Amino acid sequence: MQEPIPFNKIFRSGGEQQAVASVLESDCWHGDGPAGQRVESMLGSWLKSRHVYLTTSCTHALEMAMMVLGIGKGDEVIMPSFTFVSTANAVRMQGAEPVFAEIRESDLTLDPVDVSRKMTSSTRAVIPIHYAGVSADFDALYEKIGGHGISVVEDAAQAVGAYWKGRALGTVGDVGCFSFHDTKNITCGEGGAFLTQRDDLAEKAEWVREKGTNRTAFLRGEIDRYTWISPGSSYIPSELLAAVLEAQLQKKEEILLSRKTVWESYHEQLGEAYEKGWIRLPVVPEYARSNYHIFHFNVTEEKRRDSLLKSLREAGIGATFHYIPLHDSPYAVTHLGRRDRLPVTERLAASLVRLPLYPDLLPRKEEVAGRVRDVIHRFFKHGSTGGAHCR
Repeated sequence: MQEPIPFNKIFRSGGEQQAVASVLESDCWHGDGPAGQRVESMLGSWLKSRHVYLTTSCTHALEMAMMVLGIGKGDEVIMPSFTFVSTANAVRMQGAEPVFAEIRESDLTLDPVDVSRKMTSSTRAVIPIHYAGVSADFDALYEKIGGHGISVVEDAAQAVGAYWKGRALGTVGDVGCFSFHDTKNITCGEGGAFLTQRDDLAEKAEWVREKGTNRTAFLRGEIDRYTWISPGSSYIPSELLAAVLEAQLQKKEEILLSRKTVWESYHEQLGEAYEKGWIRLPVVPEYARSNYHIFHFNVTEEKRRDSLLKSLREAGIGATFHYIPLHDSPYAVTHLGRRDRLPVTERLAASLVRLPLYPDLLPRKEEVAGRVRDVIHRFFKHGSTGGAHCR
């Protein structure tokens, strides 16, 4: 058996331990300290974002987005069904209704045409997901929702360092939400960020993330005391997490280049399988610049996906599927009234395969991509398992 390739492996910059040690030796471990402020400044400069606020997760950034936009009971928020549960939970926690729309076959991002079909007088926001670090189609989306007073909240959990027409994802809509979970390109274990270019939303975001108070303005010396201003919660990460994130951000170019190189190796090595019609390879539209968060492909015969995953795993390749569409989840079936079928989403989710992708694979990119290629070719030519051919 060849050496197993796990699905994910955390990137370590080499500076995390010293960064954390510096915080531990300081008198500031709580959030919004010097490290947190430096990271927010780094992100703002890199992404050209007017306002950046670190959060304890992307889930919390999404919750903040719903709160600052005033989403509530009776409101509807359109999103893809092919997303992580946090996208819908943020809406439900405010008493609003998630409305699930289709994704596009080409890039697995939100389908603007189906968004227009799902819009009603109750639609208050749309949440596009930048799947795999590839931008949603903003031109088409704004064409459909323009003039209706609908806000756009980018679920950019997978998209730190990716772009749409030269603009950083997370800065295009009214609000952008990032994740720094340890499955993401840049990580602090658990963390996120809330971005906005709107001063009115930024002020509300400061209140919401600081327990509903104007304490942040007090700390800046703008007021002589702080008090309860709005509903809110404790969404600010500690200095320890910010320190880890700062160390990671200093290696962001290295991380991107490594992932891009591994991604391109997969794409090249699987070209013949695509030409034979066995799989569909990922597409990056002209308007998008990916951050290469995920390498995925779709099996053209969706019923064979699970068997192919088994073959890849038996060959030591930590391949996996992805989201179970939310519209078919037990909670949606039980608690949401709308039961629209989403055939494109269902087919793509059932046929999708994700492959290992992280910087540590760079020295072995040809070997790993070649192993994946060989398993796929054996599987579709002979129907045999990868494990049967391991030595």
